[in-house]
Amino acid sequence: MNRKRTRLAERRSLLIAQAAAQRTALATNMAPWRARLALADRGIAAVRYVRSHPALMVGAALLVAALRPRRAGTWLQRGLLAWQIGRRLRSR
Repeated sequence: MNRKRTRLAERRSLLIAQAAAQRTALATNMAPWRARLALADRGIAAVRYVRSHPALMVGAALLVAALRPRRAGTWLQRGLLAWQIGRRLRSR
């Protein structure tokens, strides 16, 4: 029984050392991606904020329509297209 516990303790310490080495390697490999991932996180947070406040989207659309009526139609069409593409991609 004591021999089994000794082997388990050795195996555990080996696994802990391997996990530490893997964490270090992962941190090194992910360093170049940190800025890009942070930007993606901010984008996701912005989308979630806008989703939780739909009145902001309506207000922005009305403001754009009031300031530039000619271009508003073009931008609204592009926005609708982007929204539809986003819904289709999300549903897959």
